[in-house]
Amino acid sequence: MSSDLHVLLEGNNFARLLAGLWVSVQIALASMGLSIVLGTGLGLIMASRSKLVRFLTQLYLQFVRIMPQLVLLFLVYFDLTRGFGINLNAKLAAVIVFTIWGTAEMGDLVRASIDAIPRHQYRSAAALGIEGRDLYRHVILPQAVRGLVPLTINLTNRMIMTTSLVALIGVVEVLKVAQQIIDANRFTYPSAALWIYAVVFLLYFLVCFPISWASRKLEQRWNPA
Repeated sequence: MSSDLHVLLEGNNFARLLAGLWVSVQIALASMGLSIVLGTGLGLIMASRSKLVRFLTQLYLQFVRIMPQLVLLFLVYFDLTRGFGINLNAKLAAVIVFTIWGTAEMGDLVRASIDAIPRHQYRSAAALGIEGRDLYRHVILPQAVRGLVPLTINLTNRMIMTTSLVALIGVVEVLKVAQQIIDANRFTYPSAALWIYAVVFLLYFLVCFPISWASRKLEQRWNPA
């Protein structure tokens, strides 16, 4: 075990793993930031009373959920380049795909949080003359945020873990770096793969566990049993 792990101490291998992890986190955070902005707007639209609007937004949501993220990555990165002559950077393609996915999921979370607001809150606001945008800005959204923040944190966690797929379109993230290290040392350290992937798992754990812990603490604080 010790000799296999020694490969991480050679050269800048461990620093490369950390740099790859940072690439994953960057893609996830950029995608999540855009998803929060776009998804909040989508969620407000999804909460519309119009059956047509609800149908169209649900169609988008289900399409994104059914379509694997890997297929979307290939469609955006390869087919846009081939079909429209758009030369996309692999990282940008990844951000676009995860934003499409994150916006759909975030929109559904916002919709669910708005739908969970008791109807008497709407009636009370109407009695005070609060309507339209002011109703959502001052009454509905502040209450929805309490249940929405832990769910958004969980979605961020899911996005960080799903970024491992971007290695398949050439992004050098942490799993890609791990594979490069394994391939470069397959004769010197033939059994190192297991331990290198264990280190990658540990790195993901160190990033994702605090996020999950924060989510649970917020849920316990805002929604005590």
